Amino acid sequence: MHSANRDSAADLVGADQVGTAEVGVGPWPGDVPADPRLDPELLAEGDRRNVVDKYRYWRLEAIVEDLDARRHPFHVAIENWQHDLNIGSVVRTANAFLAREVHIVGHRKWNRRGAMVTDRYQHVRHHPQLADLAAYAEEQGVPVIGIDNLPGSLPLETYQLPEACILLFGQEGPGLTEAAHEICTDVLNIAQYGSTRSINASAAAAIAMHAWIRRHTFQQEP
Repeated sequence: MHSANRDSAADLVGADQVGTAEVGVGPWPGDVPADPRLDPELLAEGDRRNVVDKYRYWRLEAIVEDLDARRHPFHVAIENWQHDLNIGSVVRTANAFLAREVHIVGHRKWNRRGAMVTDRYQHVRHHPQLADLAAYAEEQGVPVIGIDNLPGSLPLETYQLPEACILLFGQEGPGLTEAAHEICTDVLNIAQYGSTRSINASAAAAIAMHAWIRRHTFQQEP
């Protein structure tokens, strides 16, 4: 489900520059190692991709295979009825927290700029309608948990997020649609203390994903 485009050295330099300073590493110095995970082109030209040091010079397919062996059992889903520009940022954060999959509900086309090419490493699945997402969730045996600050929603901060679940987010502005609420087991809100009625959709997604990480990847003292 990830993109099959080849992740070459020349391909991604522009996406990984910070100002005018390049990140990453140059050509491999000395004898080339005999490791099938490594990409000959990246070894020869350098690796300027937005990846952690562990994956320097690795082939795209090798990185995805390694990530697949470690992915967390939570999913992220985003409604995309109005081509929400936040989706790319949500995909990038899902990659950072190693979500199982990202599900885009509605329009198939979405703005990939904010993803910073992380969609090449992150499995992304499309569902034309919310009913399709609900059917997938039922097939997988995982609950859909909505994130929206509405009356009757439960506080994320005290909610016991299940290990396997789908975190569902609405669009910037309108939030979750009524149809989305209907497929959710519960809807959670994020505590706010200022004057604004809501926070950015991609920020809300990052907070909810990190809440899952804190609960399920950090062992706490009894």
